[in-house]
Amino acid sequence: MPLYDCMLLFKPVIRKEGLIDLVARIGKHVYSRNGVLTEVKSFGKVELGYGIRKLDGRHYQGQLMQITMMVTPNMNKELHYLNKEDKLLRWLLVKHRDIKIGSSEMEDRQDDSNRVTNRSIYDESSTDDEDDILGLSR
Repeated sequence: MPLYDCMLLFKPVIRKEGLIDLVARIGKHVYSRNGVLTEVKSFGKVELGYGIRKLDGRHYQGQLMQITMMVTPNMNKELHYLNKEDKLLRWLLVKHRDIKIGSSEMEDRQDDSNRVTNRSIYDESSTDDEDDILGLSR
């Protein structure tokens, strides 16, 4: 199952209990579909770049939360019930790309760091072909 991040932007006036209630309902929904919540983060109140208009007015702040979960790809369609949730300003589901879970992840990171060359842009050992392309002569 792929890893997804669900970003939830709540109205700024929602109490902590309301946030926890909605996150718990999402978690129960994920578990009922044989998914797993791997992480829940709260970023607190954030200033928005523009106002989001809802029936109760325009909001320039929100409470941002992130839920990381392993679920099946059809979970995106199943979370559309969040559109009717009056506590939320916006929600977004983002799929992680090329994520490897386990000890081999650290080994792969070390392999990637070894691929970086030590050649400097000021290296004097450039070939004549490179100079000809750039229009430089020695």
